[in-house]
Amino acid sequence: MPGFDEQRTEQAGPRRPPGREAPVTLVERIGGWATRYFVVAVLAVSILAYGKPDTFAFVLPHIPWLLGVIMFGMGATLRVEDFRRVLARPREVAIGVAAQFGIMPLVGLGLAWGLRLPPELAAGVILVGCCPGGTASNVIAYMARGDVALSVTLTSVSTLLAPLLTPVLMLLLAGHWLEVSAWGLFLSIVQIVLLPVVLGLVVRRWFRVAVERCLPVLPLVSVVTIALIVGAVLGRSVDRIAEAGYAVLAAVVLHNLFGLGLAWLAGGWLRLGAAQRRAVTVEVGMQNSGLAVALSMVHLTPLAALPGALFSVWHNLTGPLLASIWARREGGRKPGGGNQRPEGGAEKAQTSDVC
Repeated sequence: MPGFDEQRTEQAGPRRPPGREAPVTLVERIGGWATRYFVVAVLAVSILAYGKPDTFAFVLPHIPWLLGVIMFGMGATLRVEDFRRVLARPREVAIGVAAQFGIMPLVGLGLAWGLRLPPELAAGVILVGCCPGGTASNVIAYMARGDVALSVTLTSVSTLLAPLLTPVLMLLLAGHWLEVSAWGLFLSIVQIVLLPVVLGLVVRRWFRVAVERCLPVLPLVSVVTIALIVGAVLGRSVDRIAEAGYAVLAAVVLHNLFGLGLAWLAGGWLRLGAAQRRAVTVEVGMQNSGLAVALSMVHLTPLAALPGALFSVWHNLTGPLLASIWARREGGRKPGGGNQRPEGGAEKAQTSDVC
C-alpha cells in the first residue's frame, strides 16, 4: 500500500527501547490474516455467488461508496513526501506513468479485437487497462525487492491523473463498442477516487495519531469490501459467465501477463535500475480493478464489470508469485531496494484491493 519509505518507520506514541519490537495487537493479527488469505476469501465468496446469485445483490447499489472507503484509506496512508519525489525523480516517474497509461489500455484494446469479445466485455477489459495502478502494488514491490518509494509515488500520481486520462482513453479506445460518457466518467472518478484520497490526506495531516492507530484495521476492511464487490458482480453476471466465461478469463490472464512482460521490457530498454524496473513492472501489471468495477456498474453494464472482478483475483495471484521469484534471485538482499521497509510491516500496511 501507499506508505512505504524510509521516513515512515517512526511510530506515534512513546518511543521503545532500541531492539524491542512493539507487541502485535489483535487487530494487526486479524489484518495480517485477512491479507494472507485474501484470495481464498474472494474465491469462497465467488463460489457462493455462482451457486446463489442473489446472496450479495444488496451490495450492487453501494459499490461506488465501498470503493470510496478504500480510496480514503489509501489517502490516509499517503504523505507529502510521496508527491515531492515527482520533482526529485522526474524521469523514473514519467516512465512509470507513461507505461501505466500506455501499455495496459493498448493491450486491452488488442485483446478485445483479437479475442472478438462481445461489446460489453470488450469495454470492460479496456476500462481495466485505462485505470490507474492498484495500491497492492506497493506491497508487491516491497516483496520483490523493488524501489518501494518509486512504487508509492507512481500509484499516487497515476491515481490523481485518472480523472483526466481514464475518461479520454475510454472515449478513444472503447467508444467503438459502447457509448462512453467521458464527462460522466470524470465526475465519477472525482467522487470515487480523488475526493476520498484528498480527504484521507487532510484527515491524516490533522489527526495523525488517531489515523495511525486505525491503520492496522485497513486490510480487514479492504478484504471484506473487495470480497463483497466481487461476489455482487459475479452473482449479477452468472447467466452470462457460462456464455463468455472462457473468453473473458483468457482476456484477464493475458492482459495481466502482457502488461507485466511489456513493462519489464520497456524498463530494460529505457535502462532503469533493477529495483526501479521491478517497481514499474509491478505497477503496470496490477491495476485498480475495483475502480473499473465501480465505473462499469455506473456507466456501462453489469457484465462489463466482470473483467474487473476477475482481474482483482488474478493479479493478486501473479503479483506475489512474481515477487517471490525476484526475491529468491536477490538472495539475502533486504526488501524494498535495501533501505526501505513498510511502516509496521508489510502485512500491517497492506490494504489488498480489487485494486
